[in-house]
Amino acid sequence: MNIQWYPGHMTKTKRMMKENISLVDIVIELLDARIPYSSRNPDIDKLAVNKKRIVILNKSDLADDAKTADWVKYFEEKGFRVLLVNSITGKGLKGITEVSAVLMAEKKERLKARGRLHVPTRAMIAGIPNVGKSTLINKFVGKATAKTGDKPGVTRGKQWVKIKRDFELLDTPGILWPKFEDDRVGQNLAFTGAVNDDILDLPELAQGLIGKLRVIYPQQLKDRYAIDFTDETPNHEILAAIGASRGFKARGGEIDLKRTASIFIDEFRAAKLGKMTLETVDEIKELYTEEK
Repeated sequence: MNIQWYPGHMTKTKRMMKENISLVDIVIELLDARIPYSSRNPDIDKLAVNKKRIVILNKSDLADDAKTADWVKYFEEKGFRVLLVNSITGKGLKGITEVSAVLMAEKKERLKARGRLHVPTRAMIAGIPNVGKSTLINKFVGKATAKTGDKPGVTRGKQWVKIKRDFELLDTPGILWPKFEDDRVGQNLAFTGAVNDDILDLPELAQGLIGKLRVIYPQQLKDRYAIDFTDETPNHEILAAIGASRGFKARGGEIDLKRTASIFIDEFRAAKLGKMTLETVDEIKELYTEEK
C-alpha cells in the first residue's frame, strides 16, 4: 500500500512555522512513541536550527517499554532532551517546564545581568497530525484551550497558549512529511491514525498491519483473537480468522472484512493487543545509514 497524503494547509503550516521560529527559544517536537522515526518530520530539524530542542515521546503508555528506552538513548545521543508523556492522563507533563527552565537558565541569567528581570520562556510545539498536541496542551493548561478531535488536522492556525506566568507555548497545526520516501513511513503513520482513515482501504490497511505484527508480536496477535497461523498463512486469511473469532459475519454468512479491519485497527491503536512499537532504532539505522 503506497500512502501519500499532504493536504494543502500543510504547506501554509510550514511557512507559518518558518516565519515564527525567531519568536521562540525552544522547539518541542511531539512524536508518537510507537513510531518515533516515522512520526518525525525532517523539515522540523531544518526549521529549528540553533534552537534548544525537546523531544516528547507521547503515547508512551501504548509503546513497548524496552524499545522506548532504546529510542530515548537514540535521541539523547543527538543532543535532544527527551520526555515520556501520556497526554491523556498528564503523566510526564511537569517535565516540560522543568527541562525548559534548565535549557533557559543561562540566557535568563545573562539577561537579568542586563536588567531584564522578567524573561519568559517561549516555546513552539510541533508534530504530525493526530499525535496528541491539542490533548497535551489542554491537559497542560487545565482547560480546553486547544481544539481536539479524533481525526488528523483539527488545529488549523497558530495560537499562543500561556501555560504559566513565565512560560508561553506557540501551538502549530500538524505537519506531515511532504513525501514519504519509504513506503513503510506512510504505512506506519496510517497504522497509528496519523493519516485520515477516510482515504484508506481499511481491509488492505489491516492486512498490512497484520503482516508487521505477525513478525514482531506474533504471540500477542494469536492470544488476543484466539487464532493460530503459520509462516505460510496469507495475511487475508488471518484477517478472516480474526473476523470469524469475533463472529463478524455479513449477509450470506461471509466474514465482514471491513468491520473486522476497522475493529482490529482500533484495538491495535488502543493497545488492546498489548504495548507495541512498530520500528526499532537498529532497523532505522540500517535503513537510513545517514542517521548513524
